[in-house]
Amino acid sequence: MNIYAYQTPPMWWSPKLSVLWVKLFKGMRKFARQEKLKVVDVEIQNIDKLFTVINEGCGVLITPNHSSHADPLVMYKVCDDIKLAFYFMAAWQIFEKANWFRKLNFRLHGCFSVDREGTDMRAFRQAVDVLKAKKNPLVIFPEGEIYHVNDRVTPFRDGPAAIAITAAKRSDGRVVCVPCGVKYLYVDDPTEELEKVMARLEDHLLWRVRRDQTLDERVYRFAEAMLGVKELEYLGQNQTGSLTERIKNLSETILKKLEDQYGISPAEQHTLPERVKTCRREAIKKLESDDPKSQAEAKDYLDDVMVVAQLFSYPGEYVSSKPTIERIAETIDKFEEDILKSPEAGIRGKRKAIIRFGDPIEVSIDKDKKKDAVRRLTNQLESSVQGLLDEISGTL
Repeated sequence: MNIYAYQTPPMWWSPKLSVLWVKLFKGMRKFARQEKLKVVDVEIQNIDKLFTVINEGCGVLITPNHSSHADPLVMYKVCDDIKLAFYFMAAWQIFEKANWFRKLNFRLHGCFSVDREGTDMRAFRQAVDVLKAKKNPLVIFPEGEIYHVNDRVTPFRDGPAAIAITAAKRSDGRVVCVPCGVKYLYVDDPTEELEKVMARLEDHLLWRVRRDQTLDERVYRFAEAMLGVKELEYLGQNQTGSLTERIKNLSETILKKLEDQYGISPAEQHTLPERVKTCRREAIKKLESDDPKSQAEAKDYLDDVMVVAQLFSYPGEYVSSKPTIERIAETIDKFEEDILKSPEAGIRGKRKAIIRFGDPIEVSIDKDKKKDAVRRLTNQLESSVQGLLDEISGTL
């Protein structure tokens, strides 16, 4: 997983969507998508479901899964095909680390920043305004993080549903959510490149490179070794049981200790990513205090929170249940980012992206409590996107 700077954002970056700019940079986006990210083909399915609600004048929120750094550029292929630019909500850290031209380019492409660890009301109001008043759809990736798990969605955050419901209440027109599944397939066989990275990982542990084993066997052997190291660090001994059980137990142990340290109750939080977000938010407050001791403790706390997030990104049976080259590659990608500290995993070969749109979900103004309505819509979106990924896999 990517390690971002966690702090209060230094500023907020608003969108400055320019239709002319988007048209002029179509060739550059294609070059970046095909040459830099190696996504040489994009197949768009059920585009009529999106096009219909746009033509009806609805406020449109598109909610894709988020398994790859290529996702925004792949989604912009949809914009090019229907000749309509999109707005995008993006983590503020992406703006912060960019040079002035990239910042400007993001904003002219309709991107605006959000503080995912806090309550970012400027980003919230901007998103609501887009759904109320703009003809251009808004894209939000509800998973938040990139977990490199392309066949399964991870729990959706509540923010996108809350935005859609608020916009529906304030708008004179209809607001709809359009679920979207994005799946990547290798066109070239990446095995040779994956074996090179796996050899680097094994060497990192001072192991002999195990070319006598299959790649998926080496992946699991390495995963068990790294999990054992973390168990010794946090628990003092290695656990027994399946990889899935051990990951879950270690994550829960670390997270419970962190919540107890800051007096955080997990009762109102439905998913582990939400618990991680709450812990990060509390640590950021301590990090920005004037007390050096509190700052040092907060840094250690944030490191522990990152370990929990990284553990969560590894479903223990993900590769063994279906050892496709894509699943093996995704796991090695995570190893490269988590163990070798690569800012972003390398690209192993040419890929194809399949985008599939689902049935639009009209956002109703519910009489139930807003929190219940938000959770219900979030669950519906998550289930719909998972269904789209399953449908894509079923046609391959």
